[in-house]
Amino acid sequence: MKVSEATEPIASLIAQATAVRERAHAPFSKFKVGAALETRDGRVYVGCNVENSSYGLSICAERVALFKAISEGEREFTRIAVIADTPAGSPVRPCGACRQVISDLMGSHGEVVMTNLHGDLETALVSELLPAPFDRSYL
Repeated sequence: MKVSEATEPIASLIAQATAVRERAHAPFSKFKVGAALETRDGRVYVGCNVENSSYGLSICAERVALFKAISEGEREFTRIAVIADTPAGSPVRPCGACRQVISDLMGSHGEVVMTNLHGDLETALVSELLPAPFDRSYL
């Protein structure tokens, strides 16, 4: 599917993720990522990746958006959009750490919208991206 075929709510979320992507701090990898998170009541929180010279202390756009929302008191999320400059035909996908955090904070039925600068678009439920998560049932 192409971004041009997306519904208005998804297209708006992608536009916000695209805009915040430009603020990414990626001096090492040059791989800028933007994310936009929608709450159940329609609010949107955005985030971009922020790299650190020790790499392990870097943080992904998806987690920035989620942590910003949590810090503002939000707890119910419907979807998250993520965008990066990946090859044509290959929308960006959240890394494993982000999949775990998304699963914990959004639940298995949240929607993940994955796209790239070429306009490629793919959506999946969190449960499809992380089918057997470590969750609170293990604690």
